[in-house]
Amino acid sequence: MSQQFAVMLDGALLRLVLAGALGLFMGLEREWSHRSAGVRTFSLISLLGAMFTVLGRDGLLTVGALLVVVMGVALIARGLLVEDEGLSLTTATSMLVAYGVGVLVGAGYTTAGVTVAILSSLLLVLKRELHSFAWGLTRDELRSAMEFGVLAFVVYPLLPPGEMDVPIADLTVAVEPRTVWLLVVSVAAIGIVNYAIVKSYGSRGIAVTGFFGGLASSTAVVGTMLDHVRQRPDAVSYAVAAVLLADAAMAVRNLVIVLAFTFGNGTLWGLVIPLGVVILGSLAIAAFTADWSESVDIDLDSPFSMQNALAFGALFAVVLVGSALAQAQFGQQGFLLAAALSGLVSSAGATTSAVVLYTGGALSAETAILGVMVATVSSIVVKAALTLVGPTRSFGYRVSIWSGGLTLAAAAVSLVVLV
Repeated sequence: MSQQFAVMLDGALLRLVLAGALGLFMGLEREWSHRSAGVRTFSLISLLGAMFTVLGRDGLLTVGALLVVVMGVALIARGLLVEDEGLSLTTATSMLVAYGVGVLVGAGYTTAGVTVAILSSLLLVLKRELHSFAWGLTRDELRSAMEFGVLAFVVYPLLPPGEMDVPIADLTVAVEPRTVWLLVVSVAAIGIVNYAIVKSYGSRGIAVTGFFGGLASSTAVVGTMLDHVRQRPDAVSYAVAAVLLADAAMAVRNLVIVLAFTFGNGTLWGLVIPLGVVILGSLAIAAFTADWSESVDIDLDSPFSMQNALAFGALFAVVLVGSALAQAQFGQQGFLLAAALSGLVSSAGATTSAVVLYTGGALSAETAILGVMVATVSSIVVKAALTLVGPTRSFGYRVSIWSGGLTLAAAAVSLVVLV
């Protein structure tokens, strides 16, 4: 009995020490900023929360929380007198968070407590960057962020969990609504992140413009390069490199989608080598065919819109239904035909369809791999076709030649991997 008590005591002591250390960590920025509450106050607040939690008395937890709130109100009142209410409110809120960290650690939720402490400290340290970012947003960008938040954090929890059997013709497809929606949200999130990157660094080089712009919209990259070549015919080599980098980005996106949503559930490792050929081949060709001193801006639309998300969802649904029907009627050849056609519009849509059908048991690993590769190649081909109708023939010819070589290499590797 005494040994068990000693073990419990040791665990409680460790939690108390960790709570105090996390409070000290959270107070560093406040101390550095010369605020009324610093490392000692924050450490004591976290220690107080952990101590009351270890004692296991809810009344003490309530008293501690009220005490922290009173301290925060006092700081806010003082801030109002010196016209510094914004900073006082931040400090008061941080103190309440520190108390919560102590409670989490004292209750044994160590990982959660550490995570909250690190995130809250990061928010304090990045104050200027966050303010500059928020103030620099346009109305359309702010609206896009809000709409994305609704889709990601409101719609997703409302969807039913688990699998649902969806009858399509003679085929029953097991679909997880939340997984399907998560795929849609993930593709949209990639576009948002890379919209910000292109907006910030696009003018610094065609590498950023081509690759990160390709993640957001490979068609936008092609359109920008066509316009650039029209204005400056001597910049063909840079435009060719940008399109190839967009192909590499598209292949990276497809590979990430596949590995992320099949990991641990029959991961499609067979796509790593074929898509790796497209990625590395495109990067190598772009690296040796252009002068990287050329700088190109890319004009992307709003990073996210409800219309675009719903359009992608509708396209994904059409691709999913079409792929299932084609497979039911014509077997593997029908699914591959659907993948090729959908790849002309969006290789991401075809890729997500292959993932859902594979995880639902409607496709074999070999067919799913081949379907993703067919969609990827189809996307490369359509971009090359767009350049052929451009104002400069040499631009279209060079893109077509390099794209054809990459397509043949990827196809050969795919056949070897599948055989």
